[in-house]
Amino acid sequence: MKFLNSQISLKNLLLISFFIVSNTIDAQKTIKFIDSDNSVALPNTTVISASDKSIIISNNSGEVEISKNGFYHFKKEGYFEKTIEIVDNKYQIIQLNMKPSELNEVIVSANHLPKQLKKAVATINVISKKEIERGNNFNIAPILNRTSGVFMQSGALNTNRITIRGIGARNLFGTAKIRAYFKDIPLTTGSGETTIEDFELTSISRFEIIKGAASSIYGAGLGGIIHLTPQNSYLNQSNASSELSFGSFGLIKSIVNVNHGNSKNSLRAIYSNTQSNGFRDNNEYNRQTITVNSNHFIGEKNELSFLASYVDLKAFIPSSLNGDTFLNNPSNAAFTWGQAQGFEDSKRGIFGISWQHQYNGNLKQSTSIFTSFRDGYEPRPFNILDENTFAFGIRSRLIGNSKLFNKKLNWTLGGEYFKDRYTSETFENLYQNFPLGTGSVQGNNLSNFKENRTYYNLFFETNYELSKKTTLALGLNFNQTSYDLEDRFLVSVDNPDQSGSFNFKSILSPKFGVSHLFQKNISVYSNISHGFSPISLDDTLLPDGQINTNLKPETGWNFEIGTRGSILKDRLQFNLAVFRLNIRNLLVSKRTALDQFIGINAGKTQHDGLEFDLKYKWLDKEDLLINSYVTYTINNFSFKEFIDEENDFSGNKLTGVPSNVFNTGIDINTKFGLYATINFQHVGSIPITDSNSLFSDSYNLTNIKIAYNIAVNKKLKLKTFIGLDNIFNEVYASQILINARGFSGNAPRYYYPGNPINYYTGINLNYAF
Repeated sequence: MKFLNSQISLKNLLLISFFIVSNTIDAQKTIKFIDSDNSVALPNTTVISASDKSIIISNNSGEVEISKNGFYHFKKEGYFEKTIEIVDNKYQIIQLNMKPSELNEVIVSANHLPKQLKKAVATINVISKKEIERGNNFNIAPILNRTSGVFMQSGALNTNRITIRGIGARNLFGTAKIRAYFKDIPLTTGSGETTIEDFELTSISRFEIIKGAASSIYGAGLGGIIHLTPQNSYLNQSNASSELSFGSFGLIKSIVNVNHGNSKNSLRAIYSNTQSNGFRDNNEYNRQTITVNSNHFIGEKNELSFLASYVDLKAFIPSSLNGDTFLNNPSNAAFTWGQAQGFEDSKRGIFGISWQHQYNGNLKQSTSIFTSFRDGYEPRPFNILDENTFAFGIRSRLIGNSKLFNKKLNWTLGGEYFKDRYTSETFENLYQNFPLGTGSVQGNNLSNFKENRTYYNLFFETNYELSKKTTLALGLNFNQTSYDLEDRFLVSVDNPDQSGSFNFKSILSPKFGVSHLFQKNISVYSNISHGFSPISLDDTLLPDGQINTNLKPETGWNFEIGTRGSILKDRLQFNLAVFRLNIRNLLVSKRTALDQFIGINAGKTQHDGLEFDLKYKWLDKEDLLINSYVTYTINNFSFKEFIDEENDFSGNKLTGVPSNVFNTGIDINTKFGLYATINFQHVGSIPITDSNSLFSDSYNLTNIKIAYNIAVNKKLKLKTFIGLDNIFNEVYASQILINARGFSGNAPRYYYPGNPINYYTGINLNYAF
C-alpha cells in the first residue's frame, strides 16, 4: 500500500513538473525589434523587465525571448526608448523611432549591409524626418542643400539639377550621373536621368545619401546614391491627419495622411494636392500625389511590403533669363516660353513588391519586383515633345552573417535587372501663327523614336571585422548596359534613318574601405572606389543620324578619408571628409542648334573637396531643448584636361558648381509645444562658362519657421506653423544654365531667378483612433 501511494505521489509529482515545464515553454515569447522607418532589424537592443529588472540583449536578427508577461522597457543607442506591456505569447514586432540627436548610432541600410553609421567606410549623410520638417513642405531643394557635398539648383518646383561632389553639374537640364532609389525601386531611367522632386515630402521619412562612387551595390552612380525611405506604416496604431497650408504666390497645399496597423499588418496612404501661381510669369504649378505603403509580417521568417506612388503634374515653364532681364525684371518669363505658354504635363507611377525571408539567424533573402511608367507632354517654343516610358525589373540579394578565422563577416550577394521602353515624338509648335495668348499649337510630326534600354548589375560586398574596432569592406560591381534605337519617322534626305544599337563594354567597379573606432564614439574611415555613368542615346547620335560607337562612358576613382563621432558626452556630433574624385572621358554636350546637342569625350576633371558637418546640443532639459548645426563644403573642382576644338580649357574651374557652401542654424523646442528654427545659407560664386569668363554672384539666404504643437485631448493633436523664406529679400540666381548661347542676336539666357521674400503658414490635425 505504501509502495502504491509512493507510486501515485511520484506520478503526481511528475505530472505537476510536466505542467510547470509545459507552461514555462508555452510562455516563451519572441520579440523582434526593427527600425520604424526602414524595417531593418535592430541587434543589441536592451530589454529590461519592470518587475525584476532582469536584462536581455537582442541577437543579430533583432530578436529576444522572454518568459513572462508584464511591462518591459526597450533601449537602443540611436533610438528613442519605449515601454510596452507584453500580454500574450504571440510573435511580436516592435518598431523603434530614430533619435536625430544620435545619428552616428543609427542603423543605416543604404548599402544593404545594415550597420551603425559610425562604422561605415564611406561618407553617408542621413536626413531625418525632423530635418525634413525644418523648412517648408513643398520644396526639396533647401533640405538637400543643408547637406555638405550636395547641391540642388532649383529654377522652379519642376526645374532642378542635383550635384554630388560636382558630378552632374554639366547636365544642362535635370539630374544625371546620380542614382536614386525609393525604397528598392529605381528612380533613375535607363539613360541615367533621375527625378526625385515630384515626390510628396510628407511621404518621405528619411534620406540616406552615399557620396561619390562608394557603393558597389548600386552600380552606375558616379556621383553617389540618394536613397529615399518612404514614410512607413506603423504597427499597433491607427491615426489620421489632415493638413492645410497656404502662402505667397497663390500657394495652396492640402495633405491627408492615414495609418492603420495591428500586430502584424500595417497600411499607410498619403494624398497631397499642391497648387501655386509661382513668382514668375508662366509659372503655375499643380500637382496631385498618392502614396500607399504596407507591411505584412507573415510568421517569424517572412515579410511582404507593397509600395505604390502616383504623381499627376502640370507645371508651366518660365525658363531662364539673360543678365539684363534677370536684374531688372526677374518675374518675367523668357520671351519665347511666355509666348508659347510652355509647360510640362506628366503622369507618373511606380509600384513595387518586396519579399524578405529569414532562412536562419545567419542568412536572409530580399527580393523586389518593380514597375514604373511616365507619360509626358511638353510644349516648348522650338517643338512639342510627346513621350512615354515604361519600365520593369527585379532586384534580389542574399544577406549573410558568418565567421572567418573566428571573426565576424557580413556579406551580401545579388543582382538587379532593369529594362525600360522609351517612345518619343516631336511636333512643330505653331504658336507664332496664332493670335497672342493662344499658346502652343501642335503641328506636323518632326521625329518618332522608340528606345529599349537595358542594364543588369551583379554585385558583392562584405564587411569583415578584423577586430572589435576595425572593419574592412570589400565590394565589386559588374555592369552591362545596352540601348536599341528604332527610328520610326519617314526616311528622307533630310531625315536619315537613325536606327541602331549601342552596347557598352562590361564594366567592373571595385571598392575597398576600412573603418576604425579609436574610441567608442569616434571613428576614422577611408575608401577607394570606382564608378561610371552611362551615356544616353541622345549623346551618341551624330548630326548625320549615325551612332557614335567610339563614345566612352565617364569613369572615375574616388579617394577619401574621414572621421565621424561624438564628444562632450554626446553633446557634439561631427563628420569631416576630405576627398579626391578623378573623372576620365569627360562627356560634354555640345550645342549645334536650338534643340540639338551631340556628345563628345573632351578630357578629364579633378574634384578635390572638404565636407564638414557639426551638430551641438546646447541645452537638453525636460522643458527646453536647444540644438545648433553647421555644414560647410569647400569645392576645388577643375578641368584637368579639356580641349574643345580650338579651345583649351585645361586648368579652368569646373562649371556649374559653387566654390563653397556654408549652412548654419538653430532649433528650439519647448515642453509646452513651441518650436522655432532659423537657418542661414551662403552659396559661393559659380563658374558659368568653360572659359571662366563669367561667374554668378555669391548670395546669402536666411529662413525662419515657428510652430506650435498642442494636445487637445488624449486622441487629438493640433499643430500650427508659419515660415518666412529669404527674409532679407536677397536677389540671386537659384539655377544656372551653363554655357548658354544666344540665337538670332539675343543675349544668352544664363539665369533662373530665385524667389524673393515669401511666407507659408498652415494647420495640421492628427487624430488617434
